[in-house]
Amino acid sequence: MNETTLELRTVNVTRYVTPLREGGSMPAIVEADDGFLYVIKFRGAGQGTNALIADLIGGELARALGLKVPELVFIHLDEGFGRSEADEEIQDLLKFSVGLNLGLHYLSGAITFDSTVTKLDPLLASKILWLDCLLTNIDRTCRNTNMLIWNKELWLIDPGASLYFHHNWSNWKEHIKSPFALVKNHVLLKDAAQLKEADLFCKKILTKEVIESIVSLIPTDWLKDEPLFESKEEQRNAYAEFLLTRMQYSELFVNEAQHAREALI
Repeated sequence: MNETTLELRTVNVTRYVTPLREGGSMPAIVEADDGFLYVIKFRGAGQGTNALIADLIGGELARALGLKVPELVFIHLDEGFGRSEADEEIQDLLKFSVGLNLGLHYLSGAITFDSTVTKLDPLLASKILWLDCLLTNIDRTCRNTNMLIWNKELWLIDPGASLYFHHNWSNWKEHIKSPFALVKNHVLLKDAAQLKEADLFCKKILTKEVIESIVSLIPTDWLKDEPLFESKEEQRNAYAEFLLTRMQYSELFVNEAQHAREALI
């Protein structure tokens, strides 16, 4: 890897506040020992640590591009924390999530982005769409935008459905050159009128050093044993290879997005 390193703070859960019953992941609002509230993504939920890895990589790539993302932290859950929880489903989730999870700073009072109400700058919309194409993020649609308006600014959350190749590593290299046809469902497709400009900007910012420093953040115990790789470090490096190589072929997904946009408008 490289000498450029990033760090995420690590905090400890002190109080389970309330579940957020959205989708199958069942995140929750918790209080940590630094006094702040976080939305915690549990390692014991549906897609396991793969979703946390996608959240981590997607969030920090967005931050590197200057897009607004709530602070991400590693958030530790002690054994026995959920023993007094009355809800058996939540108790099981807490039991299987002991150890290191992912948290993002809770944006109190934020409202869900509505594309019919808020129109984005074309370059901003294009940067977000470009990043989602790079990550193969299938989950930023009109039904589930995963964007918030907070303090009159747009914030990106929850790219956990990205990098879906890592749920089956057997054909991960084939995904590198995929045009990402599901961009046709992207909530910002109509507004993304400057994709070529976004392509140039994003590839200039996301250097090899930046990509590798973000991938290096992945905790080793979030990486599952995969027979395709001789070590977890090799598996970690595969994420960087995917992103760096996919950027070299960005015209494939940029052209797909432009064609989808032309069909839409």
